[in-house]
Amino acid sequence: MHLPRRDRGPVTGSRGLAPDRRRNALLAADLQDLSFLRRAAPALLAVLGVGLADYLAGQDRYLAPLMVVVPSIAALTLRPRELLLVCMLGLVAMLGLSYHDEVADFNDSRFLYGAMVSYVAVTAFSAWVAELRMRRAAAFAAVSSVAEAAQRALLRQPEPVVGPLRLAVRYVSAADAARIGGDLYSVLDTPHGTRVLVGDVRGKGLGAVQTAAVVLGAFREAAYDEPELTAVAARIEASMHRHVPDGEFTTALFAEFREPGRVELLHLGHVPPIRVGADGRTENLEAADPWLPLGLGHLAAGEPRSMTVPFGPRDVLVLCTDGVVEAKGLPDGEFYPLADRAGPLAHDGWRSLTDLDTAVGRLYGDLLAHAGGELGDDALLLLVSRPEGE
Repeated sequence: MHLPRRDRGPVTGSRGLAPDRRRNALLAADLQDLSFLRRAAPALLAVLGVGLADYLAGQDRYLAPLMVVVPSIAALTLRPRELLLVCMLGLVAMLGLSYHDEVADFNDSRFLYGAMVSYVAVTAFSAWVAELRMRRAAAFAAVSSVAEAAQRALLRQPEPVVGPLRLAVRYVSAADAARIGGDLYSVLDTPHGTRVLVGDVRGKGLGAVQTAAVVLGAFREAAYDEPELTAVAARIEASMHRHVPDGEFTTALFAEFREPGRVELLHLGHVPPIRVGADGRTENLEAADPWLPLGLGHLAAGEPRSMTVPFGPRDVLVLCTDGVVEAKGLPDGEFYPLADRAGPLAHDGWRSLTDLDTAVGRLYGDLLAHAGGELGDDALLLLVSRPEGE
């Protein structure tokens, strides 16, 4: 007897991420994960550059006042105390250059109120800027860690094996600073088979997060209760009408793996999945009669219809969101040809869990290469295989 297992995700406390993860987020946000020498390198190079320029220019060229750029550069990467230390070195270098150029006369007040006062004033201002930068970095790190905690709670990473299915996932949010996007997915092993939901919420930001939470929450309940995929979709539709503002919608694709050798699909305005055979041949599993996205079902009469297609042990099912198929290439601006690339890159993913994860990694790497290394929208790639006999 195969008992259903609810999907599990990382446990996150009410205060967000663990302290060490919050600290790491702060370090990465303000470059503090780099060593002092690496962070001080730009300012030290500026000291060296001004010193060499003044020395090579000869004693008849007084370039030491250019040392005033050092505090400004140091303010970009150093802490206030570190900045003062580096700026002290710059001050010593400026005094040395002044003696070398024979212009250092402490009895001449013009020197005191000229280069020295300017350097000290800029140093003090730069130290204040560095302190302000660190405070903003701390605020950014706090927001980032909370966002990551929310993302983990919302999109619970499924296990590599759920019911009879092997899974491999790559998800990236275009809003990298917040790490929260509008794409969603969930995989559940239920009494009615293993059920998969992949969706894409209209819009971005907190409104999209709220809608995604409603959709995923309704799916995680209805998937266990309703015997038919259409009934699951109807439950989610009703929940959206109660909790989501009018006009908001979510494209969705439901997949149910109940009988060996077959998969039931329900298209609600979403990108159709691609079935990849062991020989590399691909097929877009488009619906003959696709339905409106979740949240807009009341605009049409009738109800959606699912379709059942073959899905063997040597097949790989590629599910994605529109951030994948609409990724524009450089420099021609062509959309990513997922149907063409999935065959050669994912055809052997059925062999093992490792091969499946390698396949999704190859697809994601190829997608990034197509887009020039950066995606303009949230993107989700979910590869599914089903071992023989399952």
